[in-house]
Amino acid sequence: MELIETLLSGQLLFATLVTGAMYALVAVGLNLVYGTMRLLNVAHGDTLILGAFTSFLLIESLHLSPFVAAPLAALLGATFGYALYRGVFRGLLTRLGGQTVALESNSLLLFFGLSIVLQNILALQFSPATQSVQALDFIWHWGEVSMTGNRLWALGCASLVCAVIALVLKFSAHGLALRALIEHRDAAQVVGADIDRLQAASFIVGYGTAALAGALVATLEPFSPFSGFPFTIAAFIVVILGGLGRISAGIGCAFLLAAIETYGVALTSTNLRSVLLYGVFVAALVLFPRGLWARKAAK
Repeated sequence: MELIETLLSGQLLFATLVTGAMYALVAVGLNLVYGTMRLLNVAHGDTLILGAFTSFLLIESLHLSPFVAAPLAALLGATFGYALYRGVFRGLLTRLGGQTVALESNSLLLFFGLSIVLQNILALQFSPATQSVQALDFIWHWGEVSMTGNRLWALGCASLVCAVIALVLKFSAHGLALRALIEHRDAAQVVGADIDRLQAASFIVGYGTAALAGALVATLEPFSPFSGFPFTIAAFIVVILGGLGRISAGIGCAFLLAAIETYGVALTSTNLRSVLLYGVFVAALVLFPRGLWARKAAK
């Protein structure tokens, strides 16, 4: 009986929706950057934490509303992504061209170094201690489900942004060009796609959405300069399960991962959260290296 009550809990369902929306928002940017350029961005979670600290400064020091702080954090993240592309990765892509293995190995080292640099800069600037943002902490009741304002804001904002990105990629000319670049780089170049512009756009969207996710996370839970890695792992799981370049499938897999994590913790212990997350990561690599829908896509 207790098991059935847990599975049917509206509170757990709401927590799953919030976590899934956040994972989807983080994974969208990672999917675009890796899909278009084959760059392994292991610093993706650190960009999220950069957005979290930006939001922390804007809300706590400048007393701005979270509704203003989140877009500003996203803008900063997008600007940082564009500068990083122009200053570092554009030259790397030009030199290595279509050498996928070399791109992955070199980018892995570059992003790992970037991760260490970002973590230490944030630690020096704000201290390694955990920070938190007090905002939108009112409680709204719907039946037996209690929902805080910050979680409703995070769910609505992340879901809206993911939906807009999915629609743009599916129906707009720019989105179709991005999908073509993800599926077949040489063919996209042959038909006249502006590769440099598309790659820059991927960095802008990827870093902008990661920083936006960080601004939302800042209102949900405590964070520190070293809190980004679990979000990187979650994003990689979503990309692996959903398939490269399949944004809509990835969004669905984000909610699947959130359900496994939320209900798994509820049925076991909060101490097993990391075990569940990394267990799903290993299982995804072994069982679904090309995604859950690989066979259907191949047909």
